[in-house]
Amino acid sequence: MSERVVENLNRSLKALMAADAGVYFIGEDVLDPYGGAFKVSRGLSGSFPERVFSTPISEAGIMGLAGGLALAGQKAIVELMFGDFIFLAFDQIINFASKSVTMYGETLPYHLLVRCPVGGNRGYGATHSQSVQKFFIGIPNLALYELSPLHDNNVWIPKLMNCGQPCVLFENKILYTQTQLGPGPVDDLFQVDHLDAAGLIARACIEPDPAGKVLLLAPGGMFHACLKAARQLFLEKEIEVQIVVPLQLYPFPAESLRELLPQYRAIHVVEESTAGGTWGAEVTATIHKMFGGNFPRPIHLIHSLDSIIPSARHLESEVLVQPDTIVNAVSGRAT
Repeated sequence: MSERVVENLNRSLKALMAADAGVYFIGEDVLDPYGGAFKVSRGLSGSFPERVFSTPISEAGIMGLAGGLALAGQKAIVELMFGDFIFLAFDQIINFASKSVTMYGETLPYHLLVRCPVGGNRGYGATHSQSVQKFFIGIPNLALYELSPLHDNNVWIPKLMNCGQPCVLFENKILYTQTQLGPGPVDDLFQVDHLDAAGLIARACIEPDPAGKVLLLAPGGMFHACLKAARQLFLEKEIEVQIVVPLQLYPFPAESLRELLPQYRAIHVVEESTAGGTWGAEVTATIHKMFGGNFPRPIHLIHSLDSIIPSARHLESEVLVQPDTIVNAVSGRAT
């Protein structure tokens, strides 16, 4: 039976807490039988009652508790109910957690993982649907990741927890009910492989050779929209597309793609964040810098509109990136 992404993530958290008695789990309504708003923490409090804390509604307080545990040498996982509320903990993350790694005169191992459900397409409205990734780019000692159906959380959750610096794992809510995928076939056309030895960057393609193909470079939350668009582009417009999904958003691991990128005929960076100061802009700048400002072709950005996110589903779809948004952007620039 296929495992869903939420089940894979839940299993990885249980395994981590079972293997390491120094890991604490903190969040709102995370105790059983509720098990968190999206059921990621289901079963944790039953298995580890002394290390799972269900807190009052205070994101600043939650992050302060977790930051203090990390500073004292423990390991803390924070579950924020909705990513939109991370701004209430912004000061604790930026001015305490990230700075604590290096501001005491020597490097301090600091084990903090902030899980942050993000994204729309569920009709939750303007204050429960944002993709907030772009607001955390460029913070020293703060690593950013995004949940992906192509990356096994049982491999990566322990790595993030033990990397020695605070990490934010953005989790697009639409992924939770999707099937967890691995290397091999995705459907009758596309297959998944990994482009680096560590398995940090996954790719979905019809055949591996990138020469002359279009690249969709997208975080995990956009994978299914990109896959649907790629199928349509291939079957209806004879445009062959490869989808590259990095688990790590920042610092963006561009060096792993150095040999691959110049071979594509067109590159589009796809994200759900609204226009302006986006992750895609950071990726574009990183790629151009890697090539000394002489990358051989433009990189196009595909993102949501510069708008708040409506509750009505038909209006929400007009604001957020949809498969048709990607199809129109790619086919409109095809030569």
